[in-house]
Amino acid sequence: MNQDHCLVEQFEMIFRAHFSSVKFFINMFLKSEADAEDLAQDVFTKLWTNFETWQNNDGKEGYIYAMAKNVAFDFIKHKRLENDYREEQIKKSTIKDLLGLSDPLNSLYYKEMQLIIRMALENFPERRRRIFEMSRFNNMSNQEIALSLHLSVRTIEHQIYLSLQVLKRIILILFFLYFL
Repeated sequence: MNQDHCLVEQFEMIFRAHFSSVKFFINMFLKSEADAEDLAQDVFTKLWTNFETWQNNDGKEGYIYAMAKNVAFDFIKHKRLENDYREEQIKKSTIKDLLGLSDPLNSLYYKEMQLIIRMALENFPERRRRIFEMSRFNNMSNQEIALSLHLSVRTIEHQIYLSLQVLKRIILILFFLYFL
């Protein structure tokens, strides 16, 4: 029990000493505070799960930053693939669920809405955007998304709720602008 307590204290010291700088380091690559925060947390989660293998290593900082760099590069590669996939899904998807309309008013209006929603999704934090796309474009249940991303169902529900709130505000503003 005492050894476990020492491990926790040692990890907490490393976390406190390096989390902010790891987050800043990752943010230099991503230019997204929210994504950098998520990835920095992922780095330290991975460090915790493998703590015994590197805890006595003198090159802890190098190991942490190498891991952070790899996580950031993997994220960028994955994001490129996701963006290509998302573009395809947006083309195939309909907006009627978001608009609450059975038919878009015309093809121009429909294309404009697709563009606006695509732009809005690109500005979401990576995890929120991914959850929303899995839900709306891949027709996955909240439970399936939670299992896939190793998150709680409540987290998934909350992220989808936040996404819909933003999109509804955008659509409402556009609705008023359209009829002015």
